[in-house]
Amino acid sequence: MNTAEASARVVVIGGGFGGLQAVRALRRVDADITLIDRHNYHLFQPLTYQVATGALAPGDIAIPLRHVFRRQERVRVLMGEVTACDLEQREVTLKEAPSSADIPIPYDYLIVAGGSDYSYFGHDEWRSVALEVKSLDSALEVRGRILHAFEAAELHPDERDSWLTFVVVGAGPTGVEMAGQIAELAHGTLRKEFRQIDPRTARVLLVEMGDRVLASFASPLPERAARSLRRIGVTTMLDHRVTEVSTDRVVVEASDGTSSEIATRNVVWAAGVRASPLAQLLADAARAQTDRAGRIAVEADLRLPGHPDVLALGDMVRVSDPDAHEARVYPGLAPVAMQQGRYAAGVIAAAVGGRPPAAPWHYRDKGTLATIGRARAVADVRGLRFSGLPAWLTWLVVHIFYLIGFENRFIVLSRWAYSYFTGGRGNRLITAAAKGSRERG
Repeated sequence: MNTAEASARVVVIGGGFGGLQAVRALRRVDADITLIDRHNYHLFQPLTYQVATGALAPGDIAIPLRHVFRRQERVRVLMGEVTACDLEQREVTLKEAPSSADIPIPYDYLIVAGGSDYSYFGHDEWRSVALEVKSLDSALEVRGRILHAFEAAELHPDERDSWLTFVVVGAGPTGVEMAGQIAELAHGTLRKEFRQIDPRTARVLLVEMGDRVLASFASPLPERAARSLRRIGVTTMLDHRVTEVSTDRVVVEASDGTSSEIATRNVVWAAGVRASPLAQLLADAARAQTDRAGRIAVEADLRLPGHPDVLALGDMVRVSDPDAHEARVYPGLAPVAMQQGRYAAGVIAAAVGGRPPAAPWHYRDKGTLATIGRARAVADVRGLRFSGLPAWLTWLVVHIFYLIGFENRFIVLSRWAYSYFTGGRGNRLITAAAKGSRERG
């Protein structure tokens, strides 16, 4: 492309952490940028589980994309779903939701940051029963189901045990955080609000195929996390895998082959990750292969092999490692996507400016954190491993720092302070949409 004749046209697909950082980093590049997302907002995904348990409101962790880029006049935000990608013609097809019309969007450079979704290991029929909390819509539905379970237990004493049994599948950070929040909701927030039932009798079961919770954390943090979970009333079922999910039960199988049935009306899924369908869309367009988790391989500079004008990043890619001579999968964490987003913007900036290509991308690991409950967390920050209140305060500061917008930061900090000192949760409404979903399920 001759940049003297026209500005570069950059299309960014995905308004998550990676896409957001890429667009921000391109603000000084001579480029017209089009950001495409299925939603009109950026979601702070690490805190969706707190929306699902009434600790935060949807608007606390989401901000309109148009508001984020209101001062970047060369950024255009489009809401819709990308359904096709023509790498030869340098064009993506956007399907507008209301009219289902196909709109071609040309580009000179393309950044694809589609993220990931939970994998149900070939049992997509479980999806309507075992909800996940990756999206805002699903988090709200989970909130409605959890709160409705206590209401149903109050009304139906003969079914109380199944309504007050909560099964969380997957003991990674999201599963641990979700189980801890449900336990605190039952044993703390709701303990004096019902007359026929005692919410503290609720059972919270955390089912994990592996032999420990938070398996990605180094010892002794998984052991400390397990102890903290037990103290707040969570029962861990390690070395168990789910074999059946229905509206009123879950069947699990232990590592020794024995099966057991759990009567429950409440299942939250936090196990397994699969790349966004955009990865397959891109692979089909490039005649490339994806791995078992649906990820596509990219070069060390995040470019799609054979297509230097296309970059992909985040949970949907494996990155070529020159030292290891193979593609590497990085953790599905916000810092990974953010660093890749800024790097991808730098690659395009160098290309537009006629500068030499950037050095291969390298991840700067700043540590991992997981909260278990009020004043309970574990942290591994550059080799320093600690837990308890210091880890929880570190977790709080980091999440406040990464939230977008001063108003959101102030509101979230205020809600956390209120919850810490009172144990209260101010966002416990059962909406008509959530109730209707529960009845349909």
